[in-house]
Amino acid sequence: MSRSNLDPLITFPDGSHLVMSTQCSRQGEFSCALYTAIIAPDDSASFQMVSSHLEASTCLSAQEHAYGHAMQLYPRAVERMKKPPYLIWQGPPVKAG
Repeated sequence: MSRSNLDPLITFPDGSHLVMSTQCSRQGEFSCALYTAIIAPDDSASFQMVSSHLEASTCLSAQEHAYGHAMQLYPRAVERMKKPPYLIWQGPPVKAG
């Protein structure tokens, strides 16, 4: 089981969005994926994955890696992209033992 969130990076001229999903597993592993999202008038959404999960040892590192990938994919939109950090998870609590 993992926790996930979505953060918008940019809205394109056609109204679609580039979003980043940040995930944290119970084991404390972090990964991000990029999606394009289309939000319908009834607030339903359709997502298309743009990149596979980009992993790192920390949440911020995973987000920075995914942001770098987004800059490569959409170089003309870099100036308008929201930069990290996004929602940061510290990972699961460490149990004293």
